[in-house]
Amino acid sequence: MTIRPEDIINIDPAPMTRLEAVYLPSIFKGFGTTLRHMFTSWGQGRTSRVMQYPEVRREHLPVEEGGQFAGNFRGVHRLNRDEKGRVKCVACMMCPTICPARCIHIQASESPWDDREKYPMKFEIDELRCIYCGMCEEACPVDAIELTTEYDIVGATRQEMIFDKEKLLHVYDVTINKKPM
Repeated sequence: MTIRPEDIINIDPAPMTRLEAVYLPSIFKGFGTTLRHMFTSWGQGRTSRVMQYPEVRREHLPVEEGGQFAGNFRGVHRLNRDEKGRVKCVACMMCPTICPARCIHIQASESPWDDREKYPMKFEIDELRCIYCGMCEEACPVDAIELTTEYDIVGATRQEMIFDKEKLLHVYDVTINKKPM
């Protein structure tokens, strides 16, 4: 396919004035926006997003519809338990397959229970490498992995932030009675 010369439309931009050529109006407009934001966000102003942590926590803030705290927060992971108290995971390998950060590592073994074929002998999530996208939660066919509203986890070393199966089940035990944000 060739383009004919009569199909081409030349658009010539309007020439800039001398004032526009030195960009002064744009510089002053940008500086004015910066000053406006600085003075309206000073302290606890109307555009301030400052939170006085740890006195004010995310859980105590009002939920805004469609806003920043509307229940779509994703915190630390947990492994859910089934009704018999066992790990709910069936080691299907869906979560490590879909994880874009490659932070989930599962070592499957034959299940000692009759109701499933496999279970995770080893289940680890590197919380420092995780991007908290929630894709593991969406991919899980048995709702075994879940992101909680806990966000204030700390570790002195990198190894402490690699959550193994026992630590993830402990997070479940701690957060099972907490209502989601």
